[in-house]
Amino acid sequence: MLPVFDPNDNEAGLKLLEDLTNNACQIQQQVLEEILATNLHTEYLKSFLNGDSGKENFKNKVPIVNYEDIKPCIERIANGETSSIISAQPITELLTSSGTSGGQPKIMPSTAEELERKTFFYNLLVPVMNKYVDGLDQGKAMYLLFIKPEISTPSGLMARPVLTSYYKSNNFRNRAFNRYNVYTSPDETILCSDSKQSMYCQLLCGLVQRDEVLRVGAIFASAFLRAIKFLEEYLKELCSNIRTGSVSDWITDPNCRNAVLSTLSKPNSELADLIEDECSGKSWEGIIKKLWPRTKYIEVIVTGSMAQYISTLEFYSGGLPLVSTMYGSSECYLGINFKPLSNPYDVSYTLLPNMAYFEFLPVDNNHKEVVPDVQCNGVSVTDRNGKEKVEAVDLVDVKLGHYYELIVTTFTGLYRYRVGDILMVTGFYNNAPQFRFVHRRNVVLSIDTDKTNEEDLLKAVTQAKVLLEPLGFLLTEYTSFADTASIPGHYVLFWELKMRGTNDLPELDPVIMEQCCSVVEESLDSVYRRCRKKDKSIGPLEVRVVKHGTFDALMDFCVSQGSSVNQYKTPRCIKSEEALKILDSRVVGRFSSNKTPFWEPFRIET
Repeated sequence: MLPVFDPNDNEAGLKLLEDLTNNACQIQQQVLEEILATNLHTEYLKSFLNGDSGKENFKNKVPIVNYEDIKPCIERIANGETSSIISAQPITELLTSSGTSGGQPKIMPSTAEELERKTFFYNLLVPVMNKYVDGLDQGKAMYLLFIKPEISTPSGLMARPVLTSYYKSNNFRNRAFNRYNVYTSPDETILCSDSKQSMYCQLLCGLVQRDEVLRVGAIFASAFLRAIKFLEEYLKELCSNIRTGSVSDWITDPNCRNAVLSTLSKPNSELADLIEDECSGKSWEGIIKKLWPRTKYIEVIVTGSMAQYISTLEFYSGGLPLVSTMYGSSECYLGINFKPLSNPYDVSYTLLPNMAYFEFLPVDNNHKEVVPDVQCNGVSVTDRNGKEKVEAVDLVDVKLGHYYELIVTTFTGLYRYRVGDILMVTGFYNNAPQFRFVHRRNVVLSIDTDKTNEEDLLKAVTQAKVLLEPLGFLLTEYTSFADTASIPGHYVLFWELKMRGTNDLPELDPVIMEQCCSVVEESLDSVYRRCRKKDKSIGPLEVRVVKHGTFDALMDFCVSQGSSVNQYKTPRCIKSEEALKILDSRVVGRFSSNKTPFWEPFRIET
């Protein structure tokens, strides 16, 4: 299923994409046939299919599942049982998802072949960009790439984030030369486990090679903005290193240090002075174009929760296009943006039909969640009359303008798995539909790779209330929002408090309120706590206490915007600027967590 092509041959790459999208229906059928033929005798599929690998039998008998349904199978493999529980191919590693289960990351199976599929996918991004931007082989990319913590499971398999898996693989480290993808960052700096040293060294190398940089970026918009903040904080030290041709003593990783010294090669006071001069203005507006004047675009993911960073990126960019090239997940890589220079708010992805077998659960225009129907192994969605039933549809059968939840059947042992992404069909490229990422199912807060849902937020707030109740305080209402005005962004909770038996609110004890903030953070999941403690990609959580009647005013506003009085319930996450102004205008106290929450790499239960 993986055609061979030279990534330096743009014409061949574009022709391959035409073939894939023209033959989407046939390729999807072939993908499903190959997956079922290979894995028919696994323990999982055998329990449903009884040796019949037909598509109809698959759709009728294999259920649509969530992570909790398949978690026991994956944990058995993590604990040393054979891969044949779910996959005929050996599971070579486990990929940790940013989605969570029981406070811990989800773990997804992966195989050696899947690394080849990812490499194939990355190579196809090149001809698409070259179609729209000339001369990308005449310079380098300053892409800031990082690895994250990993663990060894009882079986000996490594469990790690999908990008860490790829960067540490031979597919990346021993990759063939591609003149369109030459990085300013030596591999040693990308593979440095100390994120601070890695960031410093990658920025240093990017500044030294500024005249060769044609594009800049990171995986997520949040990570790129943290890099700008880091650059601002360490500018003098970076310029000092450039001026002297040396590396700061605190850069202690030997491979990283040697790679950077090789890039520096000699003192360059002229370059150091130029960088300091460019950064000496009152504002850093347009700083990217000033520091890297040949840059043609910024490549970061700005879809989904990352869209909240678009305006800040535009401030720093100097008018450079913001490009989101790809759509992927821990389950599998999914789609490519065929119009990479489109407005970041209008980005759509075309799913490549040979990456997995795709199905879609219809979701109504209010993005109402669909629920698996045990009796028909499809899904049921209740309409206004409480009667409507719908089933999952194939990739080529989705309808323009409709909303769907993505389901994947992968080559690695996931069958009819609900990814949790809500997508909208925006068009078609040949016979392949194009989708706009709308949001994650149930997620209310996200700053970086964290994904906090309404249930987790409620549990965390409930834990914090325990500190207040002995003092006679009642938490009558709460809501939240992701504040990305600062770098890094942070969670903000609005609380309306009162004393038991009265609406009066006496003076709040800052120590108790700071403890409440910390309890909320300790109660959130492992990914959030890792982002706070290890990655430092999320700032301290903040509680803003509002005066009595604030949430009544919020309700009045929502009703004025069309909400029904009878059906209104307080939104647990606020995105409307007008609603935020209502809340902020009534704040009587602000408190932040004064310590980072506990975090350590998760463990597989045995």
